Amino acid sequence: APRTTARSVTVSARAVAQVSEAEAGASDRSGEDFNKYVAKRAALVQEALDAAVPLEYPELIHESMRYSLLAGGKRVRPMLCLAACEMVGGSIEDAMPTACALEMVHTMSLIHDDLPMMDNDDYRRGALTNHKVYGEDNAILAGDAMLAYAFEHVARDTPSSVPAERTLRVIRDLGRACGSRGLVGGQVVDLESEGKPKEEVGMDTLKYIHEHKTGALLEAAVCCGAIIGGASDEEVEKLRKYALDIGLAFQVVDDILDVTQSSEELGKTAGKDLEADKATYPSLVGLEESERIARELVDTAKEALSGFDKEAAWPLEALATYILVRSN
Repeated sequence: APRTTARSVTVSARAVAQVSEAEAGASDRSGEDFNKYVAKRAALVQEALDAAVPLEYPELIHESMRYSLLAGGKRVRPMLCLAACEMVGGSIEDAMPTACALEMVHTMSLIHDDLPMMDNDDYRRGALTNHKVYGEDNAILAGDAMLAYAFEHVARDTPSSVPAERTLRVIRDLGRACGSRGLVGGQVVDLESEGKPKEEVGMDTLKYIHEHKTGALLEAAVCCGAIIGGASDEEVEKLRKYALDIGLAFQVVDDILDVTQSSEELGKTAGKDLEADKATYPSLVGLEESERIARELVDTAKEALSGFDKEAAWPLEALATYILVRSN
């Protein structure tokens, strides 16, 4: 059965507790403020996800979907979506269906990524992966169902007060982010690169993989939240720059954590990239340079927020810091 809401929220809150007072992102905000913000948003997202995918007939597929969807995690994508929407004057209620859809797409990608024909992982978020509990057939179908349902959820449950044109733009951007020009494209190039000498893969291909496999959905999270909130085209493009930088930084940090953290700390198998001799930032440029690149990307992302009200932008600034300093 899926884990409880309270436990999942605790996991989310603990995952971001590493942002110190000095790193919170705004001079008049503390790390404690950020952790309270995250805990509150995680609880709201968890409640919305729980309601969005009820346990109904056929029970097996919905139980499988809920098992992975409600398993906790950092909820970075929904939080980015909600924060961007609020920053430009929108409401949490308006953006929540989009925030949930982003997490559905992300969860689908994790379920499929863990399958034996992909990354072949037994653990995710400290628990058995979906196919280890429900079988490979049901895991594939759970991911498929979640992907389809994400678009239905945005179209059906976005409040009617949000102009239909905005909702349509969100559906378009979300579709691009998870298709062959986004997440799937990045995954394909990643699979094609397996077994090749990392020097042959090279930095350009590695950057493409990271920007599409991971970055595209983070970009969609920020931009879709802003669109729902009524941001101007100029504001959306500024936030796109922010999102592209934190998206790449997120995966650079993932590469670093794969070689510096234990499986227990990560909640998934550590050292797999190193064992497979895959191209990663640490394997191509070294650990120290990888850390410098990640810091530079986060600094540049924060600069993209400079034109927005500082008080309104502090959650996005603090989330950028969290992406850099997280330990899982």
